[in-house]
This record gives sequence, C-alpha cells and structure tokens, in this order.
Amino acid sequence: EVQLVESGGGLVQPGGSLRLSCAVSGLTFDDYAIGWFRQAPGKEREGVSCMRSSDGSTHYADSVKGRFTISSDNAKNTVYLQMNSLKPEYTAVYYCNGTPVLDGWEDHWGQGTQVTVSS
Repeated sequence: EVQLVESGGGLVQPGGSLRLSCAVSGLTFDDYAIGWFRQAPGKEREGVSCMRSSDGSTHYADSVKGRFTISSDNAKNTVYLQMNSLKPEYTAVYYCNGTPVLDGWEDHWGQGTQVTVSS
C-alpha cells in the first residue's frame, strides 16, 4: 500500500520557521518526483516545491524561492520542506505528492497538514 503522511504543521508567527515532513511508504523514490502543494481557503491548489532523489534536483515556485528548502532522507523514506520567513499568506493546508516519472502510474497524495501563519 502506498502512503504519504504529512506532519509538522501548526501555528507559527510571521517570520518564523516550520519544517514539514512527508513519510513515504510503498513506492520507490527514484520512480517519483516528490513534491509539496498547498491550498489556501478559497484558492486552488498550487505547487510549492518538488525534488527528484535520483539526481538531487529541486524546484521551487517563484513565490517561495529563498524561503523554502526541500530535502530528503532516503534512509528514512522521508521528504522535508523547511519553511523560513513565513508570511500570513502562506497559511494553507500543505499536501505531499508523488508524481510518477512514467506514464500510466498513479499519482499519490497525503492527507495534508495545516500551516497557519498568524500573530
């Protein structure tokens, strides 16, 4: 069974930091791009960052470049999103996603973790 389980969300003050974790099981990292999406109330879900463990490549949405860092611990089958300099507009439910490299494979999603940036 494929599972992606997010954790690490919570309440943080503007300018603060938070690290999200995505524990992955049932799939091989090399066969998927692992990424983070977010969805704020009344907004569409948007991509935040993604990575490929096979070559270490990373990608970021322009809005979070310099603030967020994606990384992985392959031994723990876990992907992280370090979020610094948080803004209130970053408040959203953050989802972990696995997108297959090859056509015909399923996308996989976690249940999401709430991040609230507020004073």
